[in-house]
Amino acid sequence: MKSEVTVNSKSLYDTDYQLWIDQTIAQLKAQEFREIDLENLIEEIESLGRSEKHAISSYLMRLCEHLLKIKYWESERETCFRGWDIEVANFRLQIQELLETSPSLKSFLQDIFSKQYKNGRKLFLKASQLSDKLVPVEPWFTLEQALEEDWLP
Repeated sequence: MKSEVTVNSKSLYDTDYQLWIDQTIAQLKAQEFREIDLENLIEEIESLGRSEKHAISSYLMRLCEHLLKIKYWESERETCFRGWDIEVANFRLQIQELLETSPSLKSFLQDIFSKQYKNGRKLFLKASQLSDKLVPVEPWFTLEQALEEDWLP
């Protein structure tokens, strides 16, 4: 009988994801642990962690890209500065929101800062078509500066 429930739950996971979530929550609340589709539940929980890391990583890359635009893209500065400044504020807010709900991501940010600066640099150079010699390969600002609400290069 146990394998029937597991097969049924896996089938529900594949056919109606939202109903599977509702059922799993109900089973957890009722402490019906034997009925829970553990394999898919574990996969979903792991996926949540990856999603948060992916999101914060992406926001950091885009933040670096826009800080580079503000610092180096002189020919577009007059017409684009306001938009870049708004984007910088937006990415900082998104990062802060994630850090408020998952403070342990702060050390993850430190670990990926250099990589995401380099990715942001690539995007900036592609958009601006400026010489790659103009922009340092390694970050010339700190993560703390990048996240500081009022700091701009």
